Amino acid sequence: MVYLGMVFFQVVAPILIMLGIGAALQLKFQFNLKALSNLITYCLMPAAVFINIYETKVNGDILGEIVFYLIVFSICLMILSSIVSKLLKLNRNQSAIYKNSIVLINSGNYGIPVSQMLFSANPLGISIQIIIVIFQNIITYTYGLYNLISSTKSGLDILRSLIRMPIVHALMLGAVMNFWNFGIPIFLRIPIDYLANAFISIALITLGAQLAQLDIKTIFNKVILTSTVGRLILSPALALSLILLMNIDGVVAQSLFIASAFPTSRNSSTLALEYDVEPNLAAQIVLFSTIVSCITVTIVIFISKVLWG
Repeated sequence: MVYLGMVFFQVVAPILIMLGIGAALQLKFQFNLKALSNLITYCLMPAAVFINIYETKVNGDILGEIVFYLIVFSICLMILSSIVSKLLKLNRNQSAIYKNSIVLINSGNYGIPVSQMLFSANPLGISIQIIIVIFQNIITYTYGLYNLISSTKSGLDILRSLIRMPIVHALMLGAVMNFWNFGIPIFLRIPIDYLANAFISIALITLGAQLAQLDIKTIFNKVILTSTVGRLILSPALALSLILLMNIDGVVAQSLFIASAFPTSRNSSTLALEYDVEPNLAAQIVLFSTIVSCITVTIVIFISKVLWG
């Protein structure tokens, strides 16, 4: 019960408050959601990803083990979500949203606070979560973006769209500058920090504005329910199996297991809105999985403590 309260009040409740603010503002002012989405996708999100990758210092001793696990874990989720989407007979757009909802994890504004709460006395746990955030950024803007674009385009159009995305440029630039230890002039660093700091709040308010336009009665459809089960139950079950199979132990195992249980990424909804691919469905999945996660994540934390605490 202690963990349940901590997860809810320190992680879930702040997210829900921001969603509520966005919904209330949308009902009163009727924002142009497409304009907000463009602001996020072409300005705030690239700045946040650039800073995240640029500032992260990775411990080389554990990087290989973690990256190998994350690659195998993500490929398994991709295969699982693809199979289930076919069994559910989803159309191309619904299938894209469903697959992204399983594979893309809210490892940033959900995962980082949880890790800081649990591993305050062990920086390794937080460092592992940052590595997961970077990996998830790469997956989001390659696999996740491909899913959405391929549901409406094909061939060279997909490649052109990916190359034109500012997030891809920001990711590569951040990685190069991190590797070569390039400095950023202060007159550039300050506005980049302003934009990066604005990302989470504007993204959550925009998501809340989306939710204000939804028919809440549709939340209990098969796509949302199976997505939530896949993200919050099947994903940690798969992670536990891989961790045991790969003989990963200690804080690394604990961090990876807990991270596998986080809800669907907010960015999956942001990108769905940007490309107009079932944005309402994507927003409902993010909301529902976030609410339910305060229970499932608590259970996973307890299991991790029993196994590796």
